[in-house]
Parts: sequence; C-alpha cells; structure tokens
Amino acid sequence: MVDSAPFRFPPPLQPGDRLCAIAPSGALNEIARLQDGLALWQARGYRVDLGPHWDSRYSYLAGDDAQRREALRQAWENPDYQGVLCIRGGYGSARLLEEWQWPKGHKWLIGFSDITGLLWSLARRRLGAVHGPVLTSLGKEPDWSVQRLIDCVEGRPLGPLQGEGWGNGVAIGTLLPANLAVATNLLCTPVQPDLEGVILAWEDVTEAPYRLDRMITQWRLSGALQGVRGIALGQFTDCAGNPGTWPVLEMLRDRLADLKIPIVANLPFGHVSGNAALPVGVRVELDSDRGSLIILD
Repeated sequence: MVDSAPFRFPPPLQPGDRLCAIAPSGALNEIARLQDGLALWQARGYRVDLGPHWDSRYSYLAGDDAQRREALRQAWENPDYQGVLCIRGGYGSARLLEEWQWPKGHKWLIGFSDITGLLWSLARRRLGAVHGPVLTSLGKEPDWSVQRLIDCVEGRPLGPLQGEGWGNGVAIGTLLPANLAVATNLLCTPVQPDLEGVILAWEDVTEAPYRLDRMITQWRLSGALQGVRGIALGQFTDCAGNPGTWPVLEMLRDRLADLKIPIVANLPFGHVSGNAALPVGVRVELDSDRGSLIILD
C-alpha cells in the first residue's frame, strides 16, 4: 500500500472557502464550545455553515442514522463546500457506514475520536483526511495546535512531533491514525483499510488498562499487526487503572514491545489540549531511537 497506492488529498483550502459543520456521531451538549470552534475557523477567513440536523438528538446520537447520513451526504455532495468539519465525537459514526457508499468527489474531512470510522472508511479508498480537533475541542487548543491544523489543510509543511522512543530503529510507512477502541471494533469489517506497510497512530480516553490490553490482544490474535511497520502512541487520557495494576504506558509496553517494530510513545495527539493534527495517508518516518514522528510528504 505505502509504495504502490499513495493516498489522494483534496486541493489545499484557502481563506474564503466554505465549510460545512456536521454531527455524525454523538449528540451535542456543548453549544459554547461549538461556538468557540466556529469562531476560530471564521477568524481565519472561512465561511462555515451548520449542516442539517446538527442539533438533533436521538438518545445518545445526534439524530437517527438516516438524519446523520443525510447530513454527511449533503455536505459531501454540495459543490459549494470545500471541507467538512465534524462537530464532536462520542459514538455513532460506524452506524452510518452500513450500506454506505461515498458520493463522488473528495473534500477535506476533519475530526478524531469516534470520527475514526469515517477517516478509516475514506482511507480504504486511499482518500486522505485529517485526524485533528473537532469543533467542540478546537477552542481549547493552544495556538500551535490550531496553526498546525490550518497549515495542514492549507498545504504548508508540518513540523515533526516528539515523544518517547522505545528503540528498534526507524520505520517509514503510511500514517493511519485512529482512536484505539473505535479502530478495534472496525477490524475485519468492510471498513478496515489495508494495514500492510502502515504506521499506526493510536490514542484513547477513559479506558482502563485492562480494556486497552483486551483491544491490543484482539489486534494480535486477528493478525492485524503482522504487516504494520511501526506504532505511534499518542495520549491515553484518564486511562488509569485500579491501585496495584499497571499504569497505562507500562501495559502498552508489555503488550507491544515484543513486536520488535519501532514504537514511539507519549506523542502530542489525542484527547488533550495539544491535539496535533495528523494527515491520514501521508508517508511518515517513525524514529524510535530519537522518539520522533516526521511527515515526509
């Protein structure tokens, strides 16, 4: 995959472009945060429209599946929009992908956490997107993180990220970011992209170490890690276990170190203030001796 089928990306955005904000997953509870995120995009010169059903509620979902599919389809098909901004994560994106076919065309899609379902569905078609702050988290991002997101979609180079290297040298591959819990539930489904030659980038939130252990064990038992070239670990926020159990990083090392592939931990992306934008599908270098993740494309 990494050598023979590079990902395609939309044309860079530019101020004045029109974007559509949709809620493909969980119901919105943070109106003020949404307004803060919209204001940041508008301050950069972008016009942002709220898509249909953005404030709908169907139990814990932002509308029923038909409403959320309609919002995604309309945003994607409308030629006036150059990008789609996800309002929040939560849960529900995978439900949209049952019998879903992406309309023709390609535009920027930005989100993370539960939006992994949409990012991976596009990745299966070799279409690039952005694993980055949703609208309800963007207002809490530091200036460098907001600028990195804008640089990403406007076509400027992105700087390296620094973490803690676990050794085993250097790997070059295709970057595939994901929320670990969501990605695990997409394994062996029609949504799962080709994992041969990828650099996985995992993050998660409010998952006890034993639950994360269970997820990684699923990856190991399924054989999904066999073609993976390296793993970039972001932030595992509020993932403390019970007293006397492994801290989350010790558990991750226990379950991953024996793979003998480059791994870099504690990188600045995930459910934290400082969620560095990661373009899905670019070629990267993961240096587990220096602890760096470098975008090559």
